[in-house]
Amino acid sequence: MDLYQTVTDRIVSMIERGAGEWRMPWHAASASEPGAPVAMPRNVTGHTYRGVNVPLLWASAEAFGYASPIWATYRQWQERGAQVRGGEKSTLIVFWKRIEVAANDNDDDDPTETRLIARGYAVFNAAQVDGFDPKPAECTAKRSEPQRIEATEAFFRNAGAIVRHGGTRAFYTTAGDYIQMPELRQFVAADRYYSTLAHEHVHWTGAAHRCAREFGKRFGDAAYAFEELVAELGAAFLCADLGLSNEPRPDHAAYIASWLRVLKDDKRAIFTAASKAQAGADYLAGLQITATELAA
Repeated sequence: MDLYQTVTDRIVSMIERGAGEWRMPWHAASASEPGAPVAMPRNVTGHTYRGVNVPLLWASAEAFGYASPIWATYRQWQERGAQVRGGEKSTLIVFWKRIEVAANDNDDDDPTETRLIARGYAVFNAAQVDGFDPKPAECTAKRSEPQRIEATEAFFRNAGAIVRHGGTRAFYTTAGDYIQMPELRQFVAADRYYSTLAHEHVHWTGAAHRCAREFGKRFGDAAYAFEELVAELGAAFLCADLGLSNEPRPDHAAYIASWLRVLKDDKRAIFTAASKAQAGADYLAGLQITATELAA
């Protein structure tokens, strides 16, 4: 099986299926409470899934109505005394394994280099098994609206980006290295404002002195649209971490054709987009740690 092609085909199919309503695989929907924030998917061991695995698992959960964010392999469920029900279908995820190989195959004395090898694994949601009783720590903690807003405000404040308000457009400009946002009151809901702010913050991380994202050489005319894909994914990751709902953005309808074209032409493109989005989200999370240390 060509893992890259299989994953790409699944993401492409999900995008095409939701294109009419601009709903992408990363616009997760709560199966138990429509419109509510959705948690990041995590393994039963407590490990949070990352990168391309996140939209894969979100899309599967939405398609089959799985309310739980907890997943595990068949063996992991058995080890916990749970049993996957007969006839249940698995969801494909990707695991990256580091291997050491000789830098030059013709000379055994040459140093080795580390390479990442992608391997596919089948996982099942907690809703697909019998005999699993999640511990309190494995359940998603719910915060009140004021708590979510306060935590979200602190998160973006700690990032340290220059955010200006006014007008009707939201954007990040590399020329001035600042984010422009409409006023909060101009949005239909606070979550819409903060999810847009998250999107622009991911763009902000792409600057040369931060994550230094550069797509021009690889994606040519589609580079701008591809950066929008990275920001879309990164914002979805941030919204899940912050407990914000992440609704589709009709203004991104113009990018969908470009995204599909890039993904169909390059089977590794979705892996790159998810990896860069994760790096942007991680960068912003790292600034929270720095801000905490400075305040101590």
